[in-house]
Parts: sequence; C-alpha cells; structure tokens
Amino acid sequence: MKRLVVLAVLAGLLPSIRTFAQEAGDGAAPTVLTLDQAIQIALSENIAVRVADKDIERAEYARKGTYASLFPQVDGSSSYSRTIKKQVMYMDFDIGSFGGGGGAGGSDDPETKAGGGSGGNGGGIEVGRWNTYSAGVQASMPLVNAQLWKSLKISGQDVELAVERARSSRLETVTQVKQAFYGVLLAKEAFNVYKEVYENALDNFTQTEKRYNADKASELEYQRAKSTVQNAIPNVYDSENAVVLGLWQLKAVMGIDLDEDIDVAGSLMDYSTTMFRDIVENDDVTLEKNSTLRQLAIQAEELANTVKMQQYATLPSLALSFSYSINAMANDFKFSTYNWSPYSAAGLSLSIPIFAGGRRSNAIKQARNQHDQLILQSENTERQLKVAIRQYLNQMETAMKNFNAAGSGVETARKAYDIAAKSYNLGRSTITELNDARLALTQALLAQSQSVYNFVVAKANLEQTLGNDIES
Repeated sequence: MKRLVVLAVLAGLLPSIRTFAQEAGDGAAPTVLTLDQAIQIALSENIAVRVADKDIERAEYARKGTYASLFPQVDGSSSYSRTIKKQVMYMDFDIGSFGGGGGAGGSDDPETKAGGGSGGNGGGIEVGRWNTYSAGVQASMPLVNAQLWKSLKISGQDVELAVERARSSRLETVTQVKQAFYGVLLAKEAFNVYKEVYENALDNFTQTEKRYNADKASELEYQRAKSTVQNAIPNVYDSENAVVLGLWQLKAVMGIDLDEDIDVAGSLMDYSTTMFRDIVENDDVTLEKNSTLRQLAIQAEELANTVKMQQYATLPSLALSFSYSINAMANDFKFSTYNWSPYSAAGLSLSIPIFAGGRRSNAIKQARNQHDQLILQSENTERQLKVAIRQYLNQMETAMKNFNAAGSGVETARKAYDIAAKSYNLGRSTITELNDARLALTQALLAQSQSVYNFVVAKANLEQTLGNDIES
C-alpha cells in the first residue's frame, strides 16, 4: 500500500529516470518534486517511519496477548510409560491363613507365606502392569485478579505510547525533509549567484582583452581580469557539487533510491513573501501537542498504574480450574481390549499473599521512585522546550531583519556594480573597483538567500517542537 502511494505521487509528476533513460538517453529530465510531494513520499518510504509503524503493530500484538489472559487456558497432555521392573508390595500377615492354612495341603515354608509363591521377591507381591497410557485436558481461568486487570490497562497505554512515538517519528521526518529541501534550494541559489559572477567576470575579461589589444588597458588590468575569471571557476564547481550532495541528502531522508534523478521546485525567494505573517506571537505558543511531553505524560500514567499493580499484588486472587483424563494399564498391546478409566475434577483456588520477604513492598517503592523521576524529567524537558521555542522565534525574527537589511544591501550593491561596470567600460575606473563592486553584490545576494534559509529552517524546527499536526 505504501509503495502505491509513492508510485501515485511520482506518476502524477514526471516519469522516473529509468523510463527517461530508455526513451531519451542521457538527456533525460529529472523528476521535479515540490515540498509537499517530498514530504508525502517520505512519510511512506522513510525507514524511521516504517520502523515506528512496526512498533505499533508489536504493541498491538502484546496488548492482545495480555487480554488473552482473561480467557480460559486449555492444555492437552498424553503420556506412555513402559515398566522395566515392577514394584513389589509386602504385607505383615500370612496369606496362607486365608487359604485354609494348617489344614491338609498347608505349608510352613516361608517362601509361600505373605507372597503367594514368588520366591524371587522375598515373599512380596509384584504390582502394576507393564504398559501405562494416559491422556487428558486441563483448563484454568482467572475469576478475580486485580493485578491482571491493571496490567491490561498498562498494555493499552503501551499501544498509545507506540502511536505517539510513531507521530514523533513522522514529525521528525517532516522536519528533516524540509531542512534537506531548503538546503537544496540554498545550494541552487548559491550556484546561480556564483554562475552569474563567473559570467560577469568572463564578460569583463572579454572587454578588458579587447581594450588590452587596442592598447587602452594595461597588462595589470588584463591579468587581474583573467585572474578573476579563474578564481570564479572553483566557486561554480563547489556550489554545483553542493546541489548534488543536497539532492542525495534529500533522497536519503525521503527513503527513495539514490540513483533516482530528482530536482526540487521553486526557490528560496518564494518563501520570503510569507516571512512576515509566519512570525508567531509568544501568546500563541503552546506545548500541548509536543510529542516529547505527550510521551512523558503517557509514561507517567503507566508508572502510576504500575504502582497500583504492585499494590494489587497483595490482594487475594481467585481462579477456576478443570481437568479431565483417561488412563489404561495393560501387559500387552491389544488396544481394543483395554479398560480406560476416566477421571475429572473441577475446583476453585484462592491465593492469599501473606509474606514475601519484603519483595512486594520494595517493588512498590521502586515503581514510585521511577514515577517521581519521570515527573522531574518532564518538568526539566518542558523548561528546555520553552527555551528552544524562544530561540527559534528569535532566530526567525533575526532572519527577517537580516532579510530586510540584505534586500536593501542587494539593491545598493547592484546599483554600485552597474555604475562601476559602466565606468570601467568608459575607462574611468579600474578593474579592482569593478571586482570590489562585484564582490559586494555577491555577498549581498548570498546574505539575502541565507537569511531566508535561516528563517524557514528555524520555522521547521519550531513546528516540530510545537508538534503541529501533519497536513494531509
């Protein structure tokens, strides 16, 4: 089912790189993904999300296994034994007296007394038969067991905890996808800037070369223009490699094949239009949906119920039992002639705990200690989360201010560069002044993109901390 989700998303966009490679060769177009589409695929294919779903299934199985304790437990058994040496029974009276002892035909031989005639047994009687068969069924069912009932509630909370952990995994996956997606956009912005720098440097070098050939520019200007072009090339390669690495990181977080050829849609500037309305007031911030605090709350309830379960261990328990069995004994293997003897019984068993050497009381104290520790941990976690929220809000506000400042800086730097370029073409300024103006413009453009990136990353972290529900 999850694979179908991925295929449906990709099918609605562009064919995969493999299909493109078959039809168009090496010039295949990449599959372009929006942020929402990347998140949708990651929520289906990310390994951490799939493991969390498996953990929910495991907790469900454990809960069902605990509920099975309420039903009758039925077991069957059968056995066969072969007697190697029969037991011998001795009696403290003379069997011969029951057979007319003292009369004619009587005997005073000890071998014949109290034994019926087997001298090898010292006057004893062999009892039992050579073959013994037994088969039966036993059933038991708890009627009153407070400790068991409380454990059922704890197992249900285990499922709830697994569901919340899966939600936390999804929130973390969404944040990772957003950060990777924004990282690719930032790398592409840097690539475009450095590419523009290279193209401008190349144009300037062409103009300088023409002027140098016409003896209107010095060799120093010619060499500096040439050096500027050469220095711009590594930045283009590095930024291009950053885009490739960013796409690999995005594919790894999404959980798709690293060989898939994908690209991201949009640009960082698309998110700059919503920066002002995305600032959250402190009064609107709440940790009610924070997954970490919810998990700690569930664990605290579990430990509270564990304390009660340990206390219930001191209460009596009542159980119902039933057994039925059949037995047969014979000296041969003629099963059709066996006499099977049935036996059945039903009963109630009452168990009353009296003394266990302090084991139960220590178990209660241990559970209470763990509960108190978790409460303290929850308070400390909440305090740290509030600090993190303020930090993210400050980062968003700072990024917005930097964006406004960078916007003004870009406008000023671009005007300065245009003036420097015209002046250089007219021979009124040097190549050094032109390079300085180009450097200022490059730094302003990168600062503007970096401020938007810092804002959206801080916003993604804030949304994860607040535990905002994932939009479908």
